[in-house]
This record gives sequence, C-alpha cells and structure tokens, in this order.
Amino acid sequence: MNTRVSASGSRVPNTIARLICLVTAGACAAPAGAPSPGPAAPDPETPSAVALPSPGPSPRPTDRPPCDPDNGGITLPAGFCATLFADGVTGARQLDVAANGDVFVAGEDGNGVWALRDTDGDGHADEKGKFADGFGASHVALFEGHLYVDHQPPNPETEPTIIERYPRHQDSLSPEGPPETIVADLPSGAPGHKTRNFAITRDGSIYVNVGSPTDACQPAEHDREPDVAGLDPCPQLDTTAGIWRFDARMPGQTQAGAEHFARGIRNAVAITTNPDDDTLWVAQHGRDNLGEWEHLEFTAEDNAEVPAEELFQVNRGDDYGWPYCYFDPRLEARVLAPEYGGDGVTVGRCVAFDQNVGWFPGHWAPNAMMFYTGRMFPDRYQEGVFLAFHGSWNRAPLTQGGFNVVFQPLGDGHATGPFEVFADGFAPNPNDEDAPENSRPTGLAQGRDGAVYVSDDARGRIWRIVYVGE
Repeated sequence: MNTRVSASGSRVPNTIARLICLVTAGACAAPAGAPSPGPAAPDPETPSAVALPSPGPSPRPTDRPPCDPDNGGITLPAGFCATLFADGVTGARQLDVAANGDVFVAGEDGNGVWALRDTDGDGHADEKGKFADGFGASHVALFEGHLYVDHQPPNPETEPTIIERYPRHQDSLSPEGPPETIVADLPSGAPGHKTRNFAITRDGSIYVNVGSPTDACQPAEHDREPDVAGLDPCPQLDTTAGIWRFDARMPGQTQAGAEHFARGIRNAVAITTNPDDDTLWVAQHGRDNLGEWEHLEFTAEDNAEVPAEELFQVNRGDDYGWPYCYFDPRLEARVLAPEYGGDGVTVGRCVAFDQNVGWFPGHWAPNAMMFYTGRMFPDRYQEGVFLAFHGSWNRAPLTQGGFNVVFQPLGDGHATGPFEVFADGFAPNPNDEDAPENSRPTGLAQGRDGAVYVSDDARGRIWRIVYVGE
C-alpha cells in the first residue's frame, strides 16, 4: 500500500492511485501542440533550481570568507555561519548566483533586477546596481547565457505578466542586448496572487506557476466572504491555480498554446526541480478564513493551524483539489471546503485528487524551495530540500510563525521525518507586522562553491551562509 508522510513524520495511507509520469526527457510524451524542448546545450550557468555539483572540490574551510560575528543577525546550526552579503536590495525576492559568484535578485514594486558582486571575496557585496529596471519582478533564473525574469505590469488589473529573457555575458552585471519575450499574456492574478514564479530544467522546459485570483473561487465580488458558495465548476482553473509548461528557448509563446501540466494548486510561489531526475516540486500557499464559517465550529487556534501548507511532487496531469478541498493536519486528510458543502470532516470528492508528500504549519507561506547539490555542507543536506517561509499574518491568537528557513528530509519521494529549522531569527517581533526590525525570507539560491543565499523582501537583505565545521 502506498503511503505519504507528513512533515511531522507520521505515515498516512494513500488509497489514491497516482499518475506516475516523470518529467525527465523521453519519459512521457507531451500532449499534441505542447512545446517540445530541444536537447540541452552546454551551459556554464545552470539555474539554482537545477544546480549541479561543481567539477572541482569546494574550497577548504580556511579559504572561505570570514563570517559576521553575529551571523548578520540570524541563528544557524552549529558549524554554520553567515555574512550579511547585501543590504538595501529593495523588494528582494527570488535570486540566482552566476558561475563567477555574481548574484542577481528579482525586485518587486518596480525594482526590476538587482546585480550584486563581491570583488574582494570577503562575503559582502561591494558592487550593487540594476541589471534591469522599470518593472516589478518576483523570480529570476540564469540559463544558457540569458537571465530570465517575470516582468510584472504596473497595472495588473488590466495588463498581463510576461516571462522575458535578457542576453548576458557570463561575467557581466548588465544585459548584452534588449529583452526577448518568451511567454506573453499570462494572467496578472489581479486582485489576488500576482507572482509568476518558475523553474527551468536542464532540457529547457520552463514550468510557470499561475496562482489563483481568489481564496476559494467564490464570485470575485464575494471573495473571502463566509456563507457564499464557490463557483462549481471553478472557471479559474482553466487559466490559473496551476502549473503550465513552456519551452525556455522559444520566443513568443502564450498560455493558450502551452501544456497545462498540473491544476488545483492555489499558489505555488515555492517551485523547483530535483536535479537528480528533473521532477517538479512545489509548496502551496494554503487558503485562509476557514474560521469565519460558523458551522465548522473552528476555534481561533484551529483557524491558525488549518489548512496546512502542503508539499507536492508534481507529475503531468496531477490535480490537487483547489478550490474544492483543503488539507486538515489534525485529520491528516484532505476534506471538502465549506464553499462546496463541506462540514469540516466530509471527504466527498476530495478522495479523487492527488495527495501531498509532506506538510508544514498553517499560513507560514512557503516562498522558495531548493535542493542542495553542493559539497560544502554535510552530506545529509543532499537528502532533502530547503524551504524559505515568508511568515504568517493570520495565526492569532497564536504567535505568528514562519519567518525562517527549514530543511525537510526526503526519501523515496516524500517527507521522511519532521522538518528542521535551519535559519531563524529573521523576525524578532513576529506579532508586529510593521516592526522595522523584522525580515521575511523569500528566496533561496546556491553558489557554485556550495554557499546558500537567502533573500528578504521586507528589509531588502541578502545573507550568505557557509559551513565551516563544528
């Protein structure tokens, strides 16, 4: 009997037969009309999401840059230390690291793409500028001599988002030419989730998350209102709340001509691929407001913990059940949403949907995920995945949670035990949303030497974490 395992380590029977179909080239035939990536070309800069071990050994501990005495204000396990690599990187979201150590950071709220360089190897960027400007962005990736970025419109109510790429020399902090549109006319997500995070595989597939515009597919004018039924069937599933597959090398694509790879995923800001097999992994932002449905009889504490944030290993054709269902960690089961007749315990149609492979505390907001492939950290960190949690706003009366980076051990495609808080201390005052001393982790990347970079979009900070031995 198949099982899935929660992030707390408990095994749960999975009676649903999953569609087994790896994303690796040649393992599955693409549907008719879907873009077909060509053979991979040699690339000196593999994206962080699919980073491979460097051909040479990592530097010896004595060769690594010194760490800040206070680790840049964060706490780490024994043997690790950090520098505050950069500050004032306004709107910093996802980031990627070039082969020469240059760091590129997506900037929301009109901040384009930042470029950072450490010229003297002391673990601090001493050159900071803009690679591109004049638009908002939440994701960047380096692939085959180009920088890819989601270009957010200034007016998301009426303008679409695009994925574009800039030609870039491997040692340059500025583009070598104008951008080229790879994917045009993506739904902007207004008034809901606007980020269009993506992952690029070695064969040139680009998987794009298109988050839902609503909490549970109620009519837009009644979004998040209790006692208002959801639309059934949900029309938003045709163009949002899922993953679409494109060809990273082909300009001028649209969503209509792409492969609708998976659906029923409310919003997968954290998206990556496993470099061992190119399988796709995402962590979902769960829905809100269950406590406002009186017939569920949720306590305030129940509302803080339900639903859990879910970890999915996504295969072609998967459907994870949004908006019809949510995952209740108390029951260790997916149950019917109140907008669709749910009473808090009935499974109903939810039995037909694909299952998670792990879960995390409610409302923590997973914003980035990364498989570690370097040689600097101890070997055990290659047996799992790192996740950056942006932090909650709606866990009262409990203390707001998240605001950290965790490591989730994995084995055989699912969580094998409880997650471990790896980096913490980003938000010393988590219950004060406006506290100026709070940072919010939102991006992860790995350098070629094995160092891990963490970004923060509240204070515009970037940390560089290294292992120096216990």
